[in-house]
Amino acid sequence: MAVNGPVPAARTEGRGPTIWLAGTPEDLKEWMPLGIAGIVTNTVVLNQYAKEHGTVIDLLKKYLDITDKPIVMEIDGHSVEELLEVGKVFTDLSDQIILKIPCTVIGLKAFSILKDEGVETFCTTVFSLTQAAAVAQAGAAHILPFCEPVKEVGGDPTKLVRDCAQMFKGWQQRPYIMAALIRTVETAHAAFRDGCDELVTMWTVYRDMMDHPLTEQWNKTFMDEWADMHENGLLEGVPVRSH
Repeated sequence: MAVNGPVPAARTEGRGPTIWLAGTPEDLKEWMPLGIAGIVTNTVVLNQYAKEHGTVIDLLKKYLDITDKPIVMEIDGHSVEELLEVGKVFTDLSDQIILKIPCTVIGLKAFSILKDEGVETFCTTVFSLTQAAAVAQAGAAHILPFCEPVKEVGGDPTKLVRDCAQMFKGWQQRPYIMAALIRTVETAHAAFRDGCDELVTMWTVYRDMMDHPLTEQWNKTFMDEWADMHENGLLEGVPVRSH
């Protein structure tokens, strides 16, 4: 299935992996204009944030208020019919909303039906290459290998990202690999290195991705020189603000 949006555009334009964020509408408002591809939810954060905003639909409306970018809504259910009915409630709210469905046999059936209807989907809770192959064939457009939980049991957190990148290499209209459950800058680095097309993390980790001790050291060096030029009148005519 051909998919439009920030991920295929980034790939076509050679701009590397896209970054998606999780967080409250209040926290994400500041970060969304800074090259972020979209917002991703899961039922854990939905349960927490919806309690603060009224209902899940109220929360989604808050997300829609802060961005015109895609919002990935995780849904769940006990049957294919339930997944499809629940999903329609959310996709009817806005064209920005994309469904995220767990990796299950029920999910396989939903992916297949939604693909035939031209509906873009994300598949979450992917922990093996066999699962990734199955949901890809069923029609999921984005596959989410979970990273940090693998690290917590002593495994390589981004091995599945590498394996998926190798398996999908050469596929026409292959699914996109979204590294998920990224809780540290180190795991984000590994996911980028190992070939993810997209990555989702909390806004706090995204903020910390900009930190590096050498960057801080050299930024201070350059700022000190800038201040010295200002103090010595070398920046006359330049609107420098004293601090």
